[in-house]
Amino acid sequence: MSDILIVDDERDIRELISDILEDEGFTTRLAGTSDEAVAAVKAELPALMILDIWLKDSAMDGIDILKMVKREHPEVPVVIISGHGNIEIAVAAIKQGAYDFIEKPFNIDQLMVVITRAMETSRLRRENVELKRRDVSSAEMIGSSAAFKALKAQLEKVTKSNGRVLLSGAAGAGKEVAARFIHANSDRANAPFVSVNSASIEPERMEEVLFGRESAERGIDPGLLEEANGGVLFFDEVADMPLGTQSKILRVLVDQKFQRVGGSEKVSVDIRVITSTNKDLQSEIDEGRFREELFHRLNVVPILVPALTDRREDIPELTAHFIDAFNKAQGLPLRDLSEEAAAMMQTMPWPGNVRQLKNVIERVLILGDGTGPISAGELPSADPVSEAEDGQGVVLSGALAMLPLREAREAFEREYLLTQINRFGGNISRTANFVGMERSALHRKLKSLGVVTSNKAGARVAHVAEDGAED
Repeated sequence: MSDILIVDDERDIRELISDILEDEGFTTRLAGTSDEAVAAVKAELPALMILDIWLKDSAMDGIDILKMVKREHPEVPVVIISGHGNIEIAVAAIKQGAYDFIEKPFNIDQLMVVITRAMETSRLRRENVELKRRDVSSAEMIGSSAAFKALKAQLEKVTKSNGRVLLSGAAGAGKEVAARFIHANSDRANAPFVSVNSASIEPERMEEVLFGRESAERGIDPGLLEEANGGVLFFDEVADMPLGTQSKILRVLVDQKFQRVGGSEKVSVDIRVITSTNKDLQSEIDEGRFREELFHRLNVVPILVPALTDRREDIPELTAHFIDAFNKAQGLPLRDLSEEAAAMMQTMPWPGNVRQLKNVIERVLILGDGTGPISAGELPSADPVSEAEDGQGVVLSGALAMLPLREAREAFEREYLLTQINRFGGNISRTANFVGMERSALHRKLKSLGVVTSNKAGARVAHVAEDGAED
């Protein structure tokens, strides 16, 4: 992209600059009035603009055009030229976002240096954006369990719309991956995906980060809303957004317009908003910490992202994916997962969900002393019963060791069978086959232990029955 738009009311000047630039390999377009300049920008966005301050017989001067371009297309560098240059004009142009200011009559070498630097800056910005857009690995959905298939089916239904989506689920369950999947498979896939972690931004800086800032000293600093223009803006953990900012975001959702901090002009954007939360937003509303109007605006399509414990069947597949990813990104060993390790991982508690699983795999690959299959002994253990150091017995947890034999046996059997059923996605036949029981005998055992299964997040999940509950 080397298209440069030259805007000057003097025909000789704009043609001279055009000849110089085309000799250097650039392509150019020319405009002699503000109307021609605005039409040229709307027809095709240039890689760079060379803009004269004073434009005869025009409705707008160069500063007005500069404001418009930087407001609507802040990524386009603008070099200001003027035959009536002074410090005040130069300062005003830079404050409004101009890349540089050159006074007529200009030195050709100086002009080329400024244009070359501006074009390089523009190219690096575009390449950075493109690299971010091409990073589809973070949008890859991995799994084959019933809960995962139900989630993916819901996500696929919303990819082609512009409807706002609210993703709920525990921390680390993969809400951002789900948001990126929606973006990557939507009509906005070639536009930016901008993630805003509402909890990580200081409340007093939230508005500046989102809306940008205008000041006499620094000119225009675009915010994340402008960066996301044309694409998707993802508010991660939206419940942590300050109340004051919530009301302003509500207005943006309605109007698709906002004002920068310190600014007076409205900035228009075209964005799709996706949000996530690990909190109960209705409770947050009741406690006065979240605006009900904003909740209803965001909650057009609510989607629950299941916890890892609701999709234990996917753990071996996720593990293989992470091992491959760490091998490609960090050169860590490309190891398989032993059957014992896979079984253990499917029975472990995962309070940190997929994020915790990924961290565990990275730690095992870094600290592991071989290239063979990952063994169960390399994994962190959280079992109530664990192997003794000499390998000749087991060590009971304190709570289990204090129970009478019958109660301890029931507690162990209940926890063991709950874990195995959930490991196999609620499939009683597969569970019975693994534990070595007849299906009918397993049903009787589950009934005696008060274990039932029910639908949750699109899958069968085992749990201890409440009083009066039935399978």
